[in-house]
Order: sequence, then structure tokens, then C-alpha cells
Amino acid sequence: MKLNIHNTLLAASALIVVASTSSCRKDLCYNHFPEAGVTLSYENEWYRDYGMGWLSNWDADLYGSAYENLRPGNPEGVTMVAYHPDGISEFYMSTAGGNVSFGASVHSLLFYNNDTQYIILNDMASLPSARATSTSRSRATLGELHAGERTINPPDVLYAAYSPEVPELKMHENVPLPVRLQPLVYTYVIRYEFDYGQQHVALARGAVAGMAESVYMRDGVTSDEAATILYDCTLTPYGARAEVASFGVPGFPDEYYGRDESTRRDTPRPYTLNLEVKLTNGTLKNVTFDITDQMQHQPRGGVIVVKDIRIEDDENLSDSGFDVNLEDWGLLEDIIIPVHPV
Repeated sequence: MKLNIHNTLLAASALIVVASTSSCRKDLCYNHFPEAGVTLSYENEWYRDYGMGWLSNWDADLYGSAYENLRPGNPEGVTMVAYHPDGISEFYMSTAGGNVSFGASVHSLLFYNNDTQYIILNDMASLPSARATSTSRSRATLGELHAGERTINPPDVLYAAYSPEVPELKMHENVPLPVRLQPLVYTYVIRYEFDYGQQHVALARGAVAGMAESVYMRDGVTSDEAATILYDCTLTPYGARAEVASFGVPGFPDEYYGRDESTRRDTPRPYTLNLEVKLTNGTLKNVTFDITDQMQHQPRGGVIVVKDIRIEDDENLSDSGFDVNLEDWGLLEDIIIPVHPV
């Protein structure tokens, strides 16, 4: 019998098409992977309550802002890091989430927002040591408040979430994966109250020393290393005010991440607040305050108030022709470190 090779090839091709559209053998399917349908939500908190009760006792007029206005907004983009036995993979998604194909052998997932300017991420390939810090900043007129501390910018709003287990995904299956990101950066409302002489002040800026230099991405625990945060202030009828972002106090296990507050130290860490003002005659004046007691119950954001600041009239007698503007005050950004999301 004569074999019709042409017809045989056509028939075989048809069978291959039917098979490819109706099923996918695992040993031959290279382009199809299980998917997770990631949906993202955010906890928009600006501080954690460790006994101060600011939510129930908030005075918007006194502290210069409505409580709700201090809450951070949602980010503009999110990165998901998938940890494999032999490395990591990165996936970028919208703030709402999206469908993600993990591939195989994913052990855990880390999520964080990637729209920051001053955040630096370190050691992301090793989950236990992955941490965030802020860019360096210097101020020539500021003396060392705490010996050896790096001076930094206030960090940007930073959210993160860690999933220690990945749902079991089967071939061609889409499994819902809801993820809630929590803040790793909190806000301190700082109020400088003048007893006299605020009319002599042209510009003001501040620093708070003893704050955590970095935070671990996996569990929100802050590092033991301390840093000094530099920031600008807004002048007010009573003196000056600032909203300062921070990782919080050093070495603090965040209760929100399933850990209890650490035992009080016999000798508490020192925390120091600084105010530098430029008077209308161009003179600089620095004052510092011990705020250790105020930080005791405010490890993750809150309100700091210092009072009885005085500028005497004779401190502002001569007029040096100082032009009250930011150019004369000088930019505080002396060191900007390029930021990369990894």
C-alpha cells in the first residue's frame, strides 16, 4: 500500500493542535506557571499607641493638624520580592496588586512600596538582614548631639508586608493572595514653644538625636544603631513646628508584628532635641533639650513639646542686612545618595 505522506502529516498536525488547545503536559509546558492574584491594602497609621492615647485626646488647634491629616497616603507603586532557595526574583505591580506568576520553589514573599526618594534598601537578597535606612544629610552649624551618630534625612513613607508561606499553586491555577502592608515609618509632631522673642526669628530648623538608623523589612524591628534626623521647621505664632518622619526608637520590637515591648533598660537611651534659629539680624542661635522622658511611651511616633525658649531683645540688636530667604539660610542637603530599589 502506498503511504500518502502529505495526508499523514496533515493529520498529525491536526492532532497536535487539538492536544495543545485541550491540555498541557507538565513535562512539555514551559510557558505556563501557577499564578497568585495579589490584592493589596494598606494600614494608614502615623503612630502606634503605647499609652499616650493621642487618638482620643487629639487637639487639632494645639498641634497644628487634624489627626486624620497626619495619616500617610497610599504609595504609587509596589515591589514584590520572591525568595527562592537559589536567589530572589522581583515583580513590580500597581498599588492595587495584580496577577503574578511565581515560577517554582518560592519559599516566602516580601512586599514594599518603591516610590521613595530618601530610602536606601540594603541586603535585600538575605531576608533576615534586609533593612531600610535613609540618605545622609549634613549641617555645618550643628554640633554633634550624640557621639558617633550619622545625620540623616527623615525617611519617606515606607510600607512593607512579609508572607512567610506561599500558598500551594497548581499548574494553570490562580489563587487569591490578599496582602496588607503596614507602615515602617512613623511621624513625630514637634512643637517648640517660645516664652519670649519669637518675633526675632526669621527661619528655624531642628534635629532629633538617638533615633533608629534603620528598620528590618521582615518584621519591623529597628536596628540598635542610632542616628540624628535633620529637618526644617515652620514658624508659628507660638514658635516653631515640625512633622518629622522616623523609623522610631532603636532596638524596638514593634508590638504590631507580634512582639511584646522590650523590658525597660535600667539606664534608658538618651534622646535629644535641637532647635537652630536664624534671627532677623542674621545671628544663629542653638538650643537643645533632653526629651528622654517624652520618648519613653512614644517609640513609634507621637508628640514632642518643648517650652520656655527665650530670645532676648539684645540678641537681635544689630542689623546685618540679612535677607530672609532660603538661599541665605542654605540648603541642608549636602549629601544625596542615589537610591535604587534593591
